[in-house]
Amino acid sequence: MTSMNRLQAAAVFGVLSLLPWGLCAGAQSSRPAAGLTSAQAEANAVELKQGMSAEDVQRLLGKPRRTALKSNGSSLGAPSQGTLQWTYNWNTASTPAILHVEFVAKTPEAWFVNSWEWANY
Repeated sequence: MTSMNRLQAAAVFGVLSLLPWGLCAGAQSSRPAAGLTSAQAEANAVELKQGMSAEDVQRLLGKPRRTALKSNGSSLGAPSQGTLQWTYNWNTASTPAILHVEFVAKTPEAWFVNSWEWANY
């Protein structure tokens, strides 16, 4: 492993270690978000606003089914916060409804909604 790869891995680990434990542990739930139907999720998703905290999104939509942390790279060797993506899935009669919510960090422990989109809708 090169020193740059080690630095990137250390930066990702550092960001993850600073997230509130409940946010990390709960984010890997395999059940549908808060028991919502796709219609309820669609109605609740209308309330999503840019700048909402991760905690606000979790109160609105429940725990996501999947999470991903993406690095944006770094400048001058400084670690980047990257983006955090939460994925929500709801099964419908025809196709699953999938909502992606993307967060950016203002500080390592404070993630805020940057964007969201419905896929397979």
